[in-house]
Order: sequence, then structure tokens, then C-alpha cells
Amino acid sequence: MNNQSTSSYIADILTPVALDTAYSYAVPEGMALAVGDVVHVPFGPRETTGVVWDIREATSGGPSNLKSIKAKADAPPVPEPLRHFIDWVARYTLAPRGSVVRMALRGPEIDRPERVQIGVRLLGPPPKRLTPGRARVMAAAEGGLLYSKRALSDLAGVGVSVIDSLIDEGTLVPEAMLPGSITEAPDPNFAANRFSPGQQTAVDALIETVKQRAFSVTLLEGVTGSGKTEVYFEAVGEALRQGKQALILMPEIALTGQFLDRFEKRFGTRPAEWHSGVTGRKRERTFTALASGEAKVIAGARSALFLPYADLGLIIVDEEHETAYKQEDGVHYHARDMAVVRGRMEAAPVVLASATPSIESRVNAAKGRYRHLRLPERHGGRPMPEIATIDMKADAPARGKFLAPRLLREMADTIERGEQVLLYLNRRGYAPLTLCRTCGHRFQCPNCTSWLVEHRFRRALMCHHCGHVERRPDSCPACEAVDSLTACGPGVERLNEEVAEAFPDARILVLSSDMPGGTERLRREIEAVASGEFQIIIGTQLVAKGHHFPYLSLVGVVDADLGLTSGDPRAAERTFQMLQQVTGRAGRGETKGRALLQTYDPTHPVIRALVSGDSERFYTEETTQREMAVLPPFGRLAALIVSADDRNPAENHARMLARMAEPPLGVHVLGPAEAPLAVIRGRHRFRLLVKTPRDFDMQTYIRHWMARAPKITGNIKVSIDIDPQSFF
Repeated sequence: MNNQSTSSYIADILTPVALDTAYSYAVPEGMALAVGDVVHVPFGPRETTGVVWDIREATSGGPSNLKSIKAKADAPPVPEPLRHFIDWVARYTLAPRGSVVRMALRGPEIDRPERVQIGVRLLGPPPKRLTPGRARVMAAAEGGLLYSKRALSDLAGVGVSVIDSLIDEGTLVPEAMLPGSITEAPDPNFAANRFSPGQQTAVDALIETVKQRAFSVTLLEGVTGSGKTEVYFEAVGEALRQGKQALILMPEIALTGQFLDRFEKRFGTRPAEWHSGVTGRKRERTFTALASGEAKVIAGARSALFLPYADLGLIIVDEEHETAYKQEDGVHYHARDMAVVRGRMEAAPVVLASATPSIESRVNAAKGRYRHLRLPERHGGRPMPEIATIDMKADAPARGKFLAPRLLREMADTIERGEQVLLYLNRRGYAPLTLCRTCGHRFQCPNCTSWLVEHRFRRALMCHHCGHVERRPDSCPACEAVDSLTACGPGVERLNEEVAEAFPDARILVLSSDMPGGTERLRREIEAVASGEFQIIIGTQLVAKGHHFPYLSLVGVVDADLGLTSGDPRAAERTFQMLQQVTGRAGRGETKGRALLQTYDPTHPVIRALVSGDSERFYTEETTQREMAVLPPFGRLAALIVSADDRNPAENHARMLARMAEPPLGVHVLGPAEAPLAVIRGRHRFRLLVKTPRDFDMQTYIRHWMARAPKITGNIKVSIDIDPQSFF
């Protein structure tokens, strides 16, 4: 029943709380209501919003004590494909439907009127006292155009107080500013790219998939610098010609200034954006513009999957291998996999793009589930960087240092030629461990079983898991020895000290996500690197995420072994992907690229594959090992994390769960075992791992298992993660 306006109907409302049940409410007489509408309803002692999931006719003699819907919310309805998607995600992840609905309603603050922005226009007489600052404002405002106060003050190079003083004197007249468009409509014919024959083949294939207006999945694999972005831009252009919307998912949307510039160069304007940095009024208007169809292209983080698109015709997942696509709290979903599901429900093609695809996507392509397009050469015929190893056993750094002599020599030669150097180390802060030389005391987080990381720029010790911060003391808190604290191992800040000592005249920049200034500072610094303002860049993993640095010719990986000894079954794959991506930053401009990997194990398969350039051999060997071990994508995994404020209740509940598992033939329940990070944010953690064949209905099994499980008491929490990506 699409629309009803009598009191003889009942609506089932799904509310954005951690419950799986839709609650029934009476539809007030005279209220026109449709499935998908967002409404206000009483919920316990308070009022909340919810989504109409079903409408049915009330049966005679049925319950008459139902609470009534209060009102319809002034918000776009949740369209049918998105409602089906919410149901699917909840079933797959075993999350309550209300928790998934919360992600779809996270856009506007329902019914909050849009705040009117006041601008100023030059209309009145000149001020009695004309200062240089006032004169600059009047010159900038000539022509009678309407400016926001901030925009006019920036244009004139004065403070907002100067603008206010001219308003007081009547020179500038305040006036309400009409809300503009979130973004101009991208023009698919704004600029044309020239493609190589190999690129053109991929372009034609992607355009054809968009024209078909049907669900499909294409894996677009291209070496770093092969022009994958420009190739899939042509698919976006075709979606625009078809009048459709396009979603481009990105793993680090807040750091993608270069991507936005490239998009603007191709389409004449930037896309709409959706990520944690888009807040307030802009977030509300973006949400509404997507629901109405006004916004045609959006570049977004994983949460953009849950937006109410009017006519979604293309989904692109850029850097599809990235672990950032997995949400590790709340609803445990993988945005790459859920993008494929959303594409199926919208009858829209999906493109997965990467230079180092996940083994899951590679196997799906090999089995014919995905189309596989390859770009094996760099744009313009530029060569791939030459990669070599530095055996740290034979060419060790000086005592107390972390850069080998050969790497230092190569850095000096590169700087002398006027080229850039990138040093990669995936360790934030100054040092991963601080201890006392006198008594051996180690600084550990009081809330987690992890060492505190020293951040010398902030003069603090920090936990990267719970955010705990404390001042670095002058003496040891255990033995009170003064000046006995020493840093163990390097972080990027400590590496910066060593580089500054070796190259005192070089312009050096540390790029790390936890430096002061947030994402806007990072964007500015990445742009500065791209323009050649710095000679040496020291960075964590964020430097590997698709950036184009045309003056960069040498990459030095300070610790290529980092990550290879992890117990994670994807450790080798992830290390290979990260090192392939970061070494691929070199030689993307006119200069030849080189990369040096500092390692204690140059014969490791990952290191050998990188040096030889034989990625196919690595993928083949790694895929074979996964298949033999029945690990994803040939088998399935689920993690159950039992946590509590105290260790004993968490362990006891985990053991009771294990006793009641009753796994059928071919299903293995491993554990419980104390998690590698046994305490996070003060909660003790135990893990169970479920391992099943690929075609086994894991969700139904776990659902029945949890139904048999003992009732959760106290502050015990059981978190279920289908297809886990982390094992800490």
C-alpha cells in the first residue's frame, strides 16, 4: 500500500537504535504516508525518528493501544533499493537492522531549518574615515556583487572586524544569501583525454558496461601511474550522459586534493564530497541534493554507500584493496564487498580499481565472476621504478641510526640532481617504545595492553588504540632515575632527526596523520610536495595512497620487514601491496624512479617479488597457499570478540560460547584465546574464530549458536565480525 490517509492502517517503523525489530504504530487519520518515509515517533520516554518499513491494514478487533506516529519528518524518503540494501547488510553482518538504518539517516538533522547565511553588498556611501584596509574592502566589493563576510575579508586581506565596521557605517549592506548549488553539474564533454591503445580498450569496455544499464563488476588493474583514474573517469562521463549518478568510493577521502583537481580538469567542476570532514549545513544539503538527483557525482568515504541516491548508475571503488574500507566498530562491513551488493540492487555496474588488487578480487576475476581489465604500462611509456634491496646484515647503519650508508649516498645524489626523496616508515610518532635504562620500566597504556608511543613534537606519550595521552616525565616513575628514559626503535619523528643531522640544508617534511592541523594541513602539504617545495619527505602509509609527486625519483623503505611477521593470514599480501604502492610513487614525472628496500631478509618471497617485478608469481603462490589452507576467498572466517571490564567474566563467557558451538562437519571453532591486544579502552578481550567452507551458510549457523548461548549479563559484550580483516 503506497499511500494511506486513514486511521485504519498500521505502519511498521524501523528506528535507528541497535534493535532488529520494526515497531508498529498507528497511522493518524489524514496523514498521507508511504513506505520509506522518515517519521517522528514516540519511543519509550523520548521521541525519535524512524523509517516506514511497511504499511498494512489494521484488522478488526486488533490491538487498539498502539502509539501513533507524531509527524512526517522533512527529510528525503529512503528509496526501495536502499531499504533492500539495509536488510541485506544486516543479515550478512548479523548487525541489528536499526544500527544499519542509523548509517542511512546520518545525513541531515531531521527537520532542522536551514540556517540563512548573511552576505554583504557594497551599496551605501563611503565611510567617514577611510583606512587602507577599508579601501581594499571597497575595491574588492566594487560591482555590487554579494559576498559572505569571510570571503570578502579574505579577498581584501583584512579581518572580519573591518567588514563589520563598514556595515555599521552603512557602506556595506547585509543581505540574505540564497543557498547555491552543492556543486556545478559536471560536464562529460568539458575536456578530452588522449589515451594509449591499451587504455582506450579499457575505456571502451567501461563505457559499454555503463551503456548497458545493468549490474556487472569489472576489476580494473593497472600498474602505478598507468592512468586508471583517467580511464574510469570516462565511465563517469558516460553515466552523466545517461542522466545517471556516479559514486566514487575512496579510502582516504579527506586527503584527495589531487584527485579533486584531476576531476575538475576533466569535468570542469569538482564532485560533491561525503566524509567526516563534511559537516553541518553542507552535509545536509549534500544529502538532499543526492536524494533529489541534483548532485550527479559524489566522491565519498565508505559511509557514502548508505546515501539515498535518486538514480545511481555507476559505483567505482578506488584502491579496492585498501583495509580502510573495512569498518571495525559498530556494523562490521567491508565497503568494497557491500558496493558490489549495492550495485546489484541498483542494477548499476561496479568498477574495482587498483594497482595491487586484493586476492579476493583476483580470484573472482579468474573464475569469471568479474571482468578483468589490465593496464600493464605506465602512462606515456614511462618505465617502472627500479627496485633493489639493502641487506641490513651486510650494510648496517651506524650505531643508534636507522638509515644504511648506501641509502644515505643515494639520497645525497638525488638531492644534488634537484630531485625529491621519500622515506617510508609506517610508524607514527618518535619511537614505538620508551623504557628506563636503569630499571627496565616500559611505558604501557593504562587502558590497553599496548606500549605508549612517544610523540616528541607534542612532548607526550600516546596510545594509538584508545587515544590516552600523558606527559613524558623527566624521571622514571618506577625507580625515579633522572634522564634515564630512552627511545627504542624509530618512528617518523625520530627519522626526521637523523635526516636533519645528515642533510642540514635540506627542506624536510614529515607527513603523518597525527601531526597537528588535521586533514586541511595534510592537503596543503601534499600539494606542496607535488609542487617540489620539499626535498625530503618522511611519511607513513598515507603517502602511498595514490598521490602523484612528479619530482620524486627515489623511495627508501626504512623497514621493509615490518608486517611480515604478523599472525594475520593476509600479512604477506598487505605488505606486498603497501610496498608496491609506495615504491610506485617514484618516477611518475620526467625523472627515472628508483626504490631501495632496507631488509634483514632479502630472500623473503614478498621482497623477491618486488625486486623482480614478478607480481604474478607472488599472486599465484599466495593464492595457492590460501586455497590449500581453505582461507578466504576459498573459505570463510568470522571472529567473535567477547569483552568485559574484568578479565574473568569475559573469559568465562567466551568459554561457555565455545562449549555451546556444536560445529557441524567441516566447520571449525577455534579458541577462545586472549586477543593479541588483550585490553583495549579498559575492556578485556577474548577471541573465537569460526572457519567454514566457502559455500557454508555461516550467518545461519552463528545466529542459531547465539540463540542457544547463555544470556549476557553485566557489562559483557559479544561482537561478531563476518569476514574479519584485522586479528588484533
